[in-house]
Amino acid sequence: MERKDSRWSAAADADILRGENARTTVRVDGKHIALFATPDGILACNNRCPHEGYPLVEGTLDGDCWLTCHWHNWKFNLKDGANLYGGDRLRVYPVEVRDGKIWVDTADEPSEEKRIYIRRDLRTAMEDNDYFRIARELGRIAAIDGDAALAVVDAVEWSAERFEFGWTHAYAGAADWLVLHDERQGQDAKLTCVLEAVGHIADDALRQPRYAFDPGSEPYDEDAFVAAVEDEDVARASRIARGGIEAGGFDALDRGLVRAALAHYSGFGHSLIYVDKARSLCRRLGDAVSEDIVLALVRALSYARREDQIPEFADYAKALAAWPSAGNAPTVDPTPQDFRRVGIGAALERALSFRGADPVRLHSALLGASAWNMLAFDLERATRTNGPISGNVGWLDFTHALTFGAAVRASCERYPSEWPRGLLQMACFVGRNRAFTVAEPDLDRWYVADIDAYMDSAVERLFDHGDPEFIISVHLLKTTLAVREELARGLPEPEAALCVAALRRFLETPIKRKHLRRTVSQALSFVAREDGPASV
Repeated sequence: MERKDSRWSAAADADILRGENARTTVRVDGKHIALFATPDGILACNNRCPHEGYPLVEGTLDGDCWLTCHWHNWKFNLKDGANLYGGDRLRVYPVEVRDGKIWVDTADEPSEEKRIYIRRDLRTAMEDNDYFRIARELGRIAAIDGDAALAVVDAVEWSAERFEFGWTHAYAGAADWLVLHDERQGQDAKLTCVLEAVGHIADDALRQPRYAFDPGSEPYDEDAFVAAVEDEDVARASRIARGGIEAGGFDALDRGLVRAALAHYSGFGHSLIYVDKARSLCRRLGDAVSEDIVLALVRALSYARREDQIPEFADYAKALAAWPSAGNAPTVDPTPQDFRRVGIGAALERALSFRGADPVRLHSALLGASAWNMLAFDLERATRTNGPISGNVGWLDFTHALTFGAAVRASCERYPSEWPRGLLQMACFVGRNRAFTVAEPDLDRWYVADIDAYMDSAVERLFDHGDPEFIISVHLLKTTLAVREELARGLPEPEAALCVAALRRFLETPIKRKHLRRTVSQALSFVAREDGPASV
């Protein structure tokens, strides 16, 4: 049936396609179209293969109207554009022969129809974790809507139940990529942000089955929610969270999520970082996926490692218990120097000694100390090939101190009652990394004179970071934006200089990702001791 918006154009004389295997190309209405003589009549398609643009007129056509592109052996049905292998769909055009002329209808397909099949094809591309096809499908969405950011909603809907243990860095990265997306004007920059967000989600969810969220809801009660997370009762925590979403959206849950995340020094800071990014993501994407975002987050909070329960961090609970006792305002402000080269116990003790100070000032000192640790990170410790598993360390162990610190300030300024937990947990980060630092780092090498210019260049670098591993690129993104956020909040000059220098060292230092000899050495050592005393 002819559409009301049909746009027929005379393309060529019909006799041009006489003879076996006849074919030609024409330009009609600004489109490059391939025409084929087939047993089913004259058929027309876009001459560019939707995969990588090879001219389809050079392909092979069989008797059932399947056209093979010989560059990568993709096969398309010329009658409807279907892809035999489930890849990108080929655009085909209606054809009529009138009075010896070939007429082609070049009218664009209705946007709603295109949007439906492109969204379907995007999901297929995500299921296959086909980064290049994801990029093409996002480009097609952008061509219809002018912006592909809504594809992140589809990505969340498709993936949320595939994360058995809740959030990954993919969702946290999506929140930050959307911040950059909204700052940029050019379509290429915007599409880069969406591609990285959707591509990371697809990579993390690759071939994972669905783990359905627990059904039902309960009236939201903050204390009951925090208790359910504490008990690792994912089902009840999910029901209560759903009740909160139904009653007031993410904002109704915000304080309870912050409390649950800071109830322990947990998950290497992931818990609070994820809450902070969930807030950003829900505000950006709206009600359509808020429930999916929150329920996946509830899983992550419930299953998070509670590291304050191991002996290494035994002093954390003692320091937290001592915090409410009255403390006099210190005679001097805390500085990063107060926390340099100290272990966990000493870092907690020093943070406790400053509990009467302005919490923002103490936060800045701890953040600066974390940055100093990054500048002092002993790279030989990261690349060594022997030693115990507990001594394995890498850049991400250090960058999390900054991203966690940014989440602490964002959360505790909203809920000041959580400052003690946030600050003491920052002290845990400072102390745990001390063992992997050198005494005298080369600070001058990484010092940045023009902070604003450097931060602009660091953000720009994200748009062509060149790292094939999403786990690395997302940390480049999160650390850069965390430093930028802290600078925007008015970080004092000494701490600002340390944070930017630390960021520079991180961004400009190669990261060894595969430790083959170390892995084998530790595996052999572990197996040899397997039946002996427990050790790490």
